[in-house]
Amino acid sequence: MKEAVIGIGSAGARAALDTALLAAHGRGDGTALIGLYTQAAEAADDPVARSFYLTHAYVFALEAGDARAAPLKARLVARGAETDDAP
Repeated sequence: MKEAVIGIGSAGARAALDTALLAAHGRGDGTALIGLYTQAAEAADDPVARSFYLTHAYVFALEAGDARAAPLKARLVARGAETDDAP
């Protein structure tokens, strides 16, 4: 089932990001998913959606042992969506 990317500005941007996310999920490309979910967070116009996408980017970064995990966590902590003492 295809689900639309929530909270992203224009329909064209949503569709392009949606397609890229689905393709990356299909390939199992965690590295791409980190970037795409980060991009979705930056484009989100809703604070809840922004936290949702950042959380996804963070989880994929943790799974991959990617260096982007630390700055993603810091962004989540700053938003109040994560605690500083969580692993």
